[in-house]
Amino acid sequence: MQSNMMSVPLTIPFILERARTTYAEREVVSLLPAGRNEQGQPIPGRHSTTYGAVAERALRLGAALQSLGLAPGERVATLAVNSYRHLEAYLGVPSAGFVLHTVNIRLHPEQVAWILNHAEDRVLLIENVFAAMIPAIRAACPKLERVFVLGPTPQPIPGADSYDEWIMAHDPMPQYPPLDENAAAAMCYTSGTTGNPKGVLYSHRSTVLHSLASAPKDALNVGEADAVLPIVPMFHVNAWGLPYTCAMFGAKQVFAGPFTDGPTLAKLMQDEGVTITAGVPTIWMGLLAELDRARNDGQAYDLSPMERMIVGGSAAPEALIRSFHERHDLKLVQAWGMTETHPLGTASTVPPGVDARSEEGYALRAKQGRAVPLVEIELLNEQNEPVPHDGHTMGRLMVRGPWVVDSYFKGEGQDSFVTLNGQTWFDTGDIATINEKGFMQIEDRAKDLIKSGGEWISSVDLENAIMGHPAVAQCAVIAMNDPKWDERPLAIVVPKAGQTVSHEDILEFIAPKFAKWWLPDATVLTDNIPIGATGKFLKRELRQEYRHYNTKDFPHRVDTF
Repeated sequence: MQSNMMSVPLTIPFILERARTTYAEREVVSLLPAGRNEQGQPIPGRHSTTYGAVAERALRLGAALQSLGLAPGERVATLAVNSYRHLEAYLGVPSAGFVLHTVNIRLHPEQVAWILNHAEDRVLLIENVFAAMIPAIRAACPKLERVFVLGPTPQPIPGADSYDEWIMAHDPMPQYPPLDENAAAAMCYTSGTTGNPKGVLYSHRSTVLHSLASAPKDALNVGEADAVLPIVPMFHVNAWGLPYTCAMFGAKQVFAGPFTDGPTLAKLMQDEGVTITAGVPTIWMGLLAELDRARNDGQAYDLSPMERMIVGGSAAPEALIRSFHERHDLKLVQAWGMTETHPLGTASTVPPGVDARSEEGYALRAKQGRAVPLVEIELLNEQNEPVPHDGHTMGRLMVRGPWVVDSYFKGEGQDSFVTLNGQTWFDTGDIATINEKGFMQIEDRAKDLIKSGGEWISSVDLENAIMGHPAVAQCAVIAMNDPKWDERPLAIVVPKAGQTVSHEDILEFIAPKFAKWWLPDATVLTDNIPIGATGKFLKRELRQEYRHYNTKDFPHRVDTF
């Protein structure tokens, strides 16, 4: 028997219309370059608009794209920072029947060109600060027909047109084209896979469902009264879906543009009354340093409205969570996901009866959390058999749900999918544990796991513990070759400014937390650890540099077995 409920397509215009009507007066704030200082660095300037104005311009963008004669489903790329113009593209491109393709601005130009060509993008919306790239992009991307520059330029650019002039020359779309909720609405390329990046297509339906599931209290906790600052870039998995979620629920949106240093972010949070923000651990490390400096100088920021600081992209050390909470009364909330999960898969909120500042509370907050509704997670061994959810047994993390990928663009990467009991699951490439209460913890990427003497060692656990040392600013742990045990952990450490730390100091600090055979055999001190386009440590580069070091090269070598 069928129900008698209406069949209403779940499409992006539903979100655009709520922003245009219900929340028309709600503010959208962007930091945009407004000149340069004496050192030649850009100076941030505040731009304020409303959802109503953003929605109107999004509809003009939709009409402008339709005037180009693009076929439904054609890809429209962006190379842009977080701003109101990028939000217009989020809403206008898919609502006009096209696919928004957000491209990572931190990639090498050759990688950018490869992705534009692989996606077969027809139109590019590019930030004015990247305008110098336009000639090379046009030369390398023959299918790219039009380029429009977001923001003013000192003079006209050959091969490109002004985005503002272009959209304002068109009236808003009077109506939306017929849209299938299962049609592609947005596109992102992976950054964590081996070989070439792979394309993931998000549907209208998956985007709307993801927005609904992201807002509740035990997820990201977004509502109309909030002011949300997504520091995570809008090219990185749609800024974790926050631009859509905020527009759906009417939250004020605050965009930092290219300004993500600690002092600028702290001032922006204070000035705009930010209640929710989101970023990767490296961003929060910079912010913590600024908050500590300001407090010590008697110039503490007022961030009292802040309710939730979401951290994802990589695991946040428990020491970082403690530092924010105990020194500044700010709550870091871990969440987990990836390009293939749109991205929200889990969130780590403390359940009733557990004090957030207790040892148990901090231990839970250091995990990636429980699956949000409609998402399922499972752990498998190498024989594709489920392993116990006991908080200790590691397994390959599998995930499925209505906003989880079931294939890659152009049919690539099919070995990432597993069939269990007739259902398709996505193999995340992560090694994880799940405890009896459903809290999942990423132990490592499968490729980063250290296999020593036939046993697994989690580089993530070691990194988080070492970064708790008061003299350590950053730490990455990788495997180095060992003739006896195959692989052994090597700690690569950046000390805090003005401080020193030795291998023995680190071992003494972390020894109570680990079995003896887990402890790093050596420590390398360095000025910096390479960070990739999504804010994660580039362990692949570190492995290339250090993996074949002979243990005799390290005076700190200890036989831990």
